[in-house]
Amino acid sequence: MADIHEITAILREQFSGLELTVHSADAGDPSIQVPCETVFNICQFLRDDDRLRFNSLMSMTGIDYPPDFIAVVYHLHSLSLRHKVTIRTMAPRDNGSVPTVSSVWALADWLEREIFDLLGLSFSGHPDLRRLLLPEDWVGHPLRKDYQEQAEYHGIPTVRVKKVGSSR
Repeated sequence: MADIHEITAILREQFSGLELTVHSADAGDPSIQVPCETVFNICQFLRDDDRLRFNSLMSMTGIDYPPDFIAVVYHLHSLSLRHKVTIRTMAPRDNGSVPTVSSVWALADWLEREIFDLLGLSFSGHPDLRRLLLPEDWVGHPLRKDYQEQAEYHGIPTVRVKKVGSSR
């Protein structure tokens, strides 16, 4: 069972010269931040290396950091070795793109589509990148911090109107 420092050392050995940043557990799980363009190669290595065997993508999410970045966070687990790691990468908020890892873990297919739909971040090489939760003609990405909700969609109000005298 490897800890985050051992995992980072293995990554530095494999990807010499690559800038990796370890974030402490002060704000959640400790994580390793990797350059955006290396995500696919690093994730494939984390899955395939016998010392690591991260065969499970537990979750994947995007976080908006206006005005410049969207972070993508990968929570990985090795079922056989019983260790976990969190990988982070940052992509430009405007027209940003991260390489897909859908061929590394099949679950990433849907999770990348969710991030694309709700945050507007593209995943290069994704086999079917399209909206997952919202209609194709929806305007905007609701998890962006500057998102302005439409008053209506095809004549249907999207904002709940509070009834007079109601506490709800």
